[in-house]
Amino acid sequence: MHIKHNDTDLDFQALQELAGNLLSVGDLEKAEKYYEKAAQLDADHATPYVGIGTIALHKNRLDEALLAFKVARRLDPNCCQAYEGLGKIALKNKNYETAIEMYLKCLELDTDNLNALLGLFQASSQMGSFAKIIHYLQVYLGMHPGDVAVMFSLATLYIKENRYEKSKKMLQDILAVCPDNKDAENLLEEVKQNLTTPISI
Repeated sequence: MHIKHNDTDLDFQALQELAGNLLSVGDLEKAEKYYEKAAQLDADHATPYVGIGTIALHKNRLDEALLAFKVARRLDPNCCQAYEGLGKIALKNKNYETAIEMYLKCLELDTDNLNALLGLFQASSQMGSFAKIIHYLQVYLGMHPGDVAVMFSLATLYIKENRYEKSKKMLQDILAVCPDNKDAENLLEEVKQNLTTPISI
């Protein structure tokens, strides 16, 4: 007795899981093989293509990665990992505007995506435009209060926007939970200096 459809579903899920586990331990060759098998079993599912794209990106095969993430996006226009992957490729290619666009789309779908936040931070820093990244960092911090890395990024961005009072408050909040944070301590000194003697550029 063959229940072909159910077998295929089971096989697909098993292959996906196996490939994901292999990827997480860094066995890229085997992971790629299983993602490709999963894609053959269900050509309409975006997830294996995200896996294939991620591995290609690890191996710096950017054209292959780009194609895989584009296929994933076509199959599922709401696949946030596809946009994250496309953002990473654009960032590597120094195409900062596209990177920002892709990371923003990813964050629209998943405001909790720290990789996209960090990518957006890098791309925005290159472009010198910070309003959107500040917004998403604030949203993320609202969901993860006390995330020191995000708080420090925000404090840095506030300085770039000459919002020294906000930066001072954020750095004081960091030092309240991490009194030994030297980076925050040093930056707070700079901010305080700037508040007393503003630097004219």
